[in-house]
Amino acid sequence: MNISMDMIKELKERTGLGIMDCKNALIKSQGDIEKAIDYLRKEGILKAAKKSSRVASEGVIDSYIHYNKKLGVLVEVNCETDFVAKTQDFIDMAHQISIHIGAMEPQFVNENDVPTEIIEKEKEIYREQLKDSKKPENVIKKIIENKLQKFYEDNCLYKQQFFGSEDKKTVEDYIKENIAKFGENIIVRRFSLFKIGE
Repeated sequence: MNISMDMIKELKERTGLGIMDCKNALIKSQGDIEKAIDYLRKEGILKAAKKSSRVASEGVIDSYIHYNKKLGVLVEVNCETDFVAKTQDFIDMAHQISIHIGAMEPQFVNENDVPTEIIEKEKEIYREQLKDSKKPENVIKKIIENKLQKFYEDNCLYKQQFFGSEDKKTVEDYIKENIAKFGENIIVRRFSLFKIGE
């Protein structure tokens, strides 16, 4: 079954979910949009997306120190209630995120945190790399956009493949799973990564 961008776009507009969530739901439901919505509801993903607009002002600060004591992480993970913040499952989830940060060394929480000047500099570098390619301008724009997405996947916590995950789920997917599990909005507010000598 070929899942078109129009189908993904329609499901995205109806649910407010990301492209990958919509595409996966359409694949699982053989391209039937109504079945895809049912699938998302059953999986708790749609519920998680609706909760993501709620205020998350409770939570924990977790830390990870690498065994050689040369790398350390502090991360603030927020939820809606103190009750959830004190559960062992929530604390474990925050710790898994701090381990991921130590292993993958993201620079930003998500793409909205990347300063405009860094994005413009990246685009300039990509354009310079393509200047002798003799490709049409619309193709160059598409290539630059794809390279920028790859930059986000490499440097933004939420877009990185979750450390140790074999099913290619991102940190964002992992957080959404936990939103569905706890029934509360969960966000990574901020983090700091410390390396000896840097």
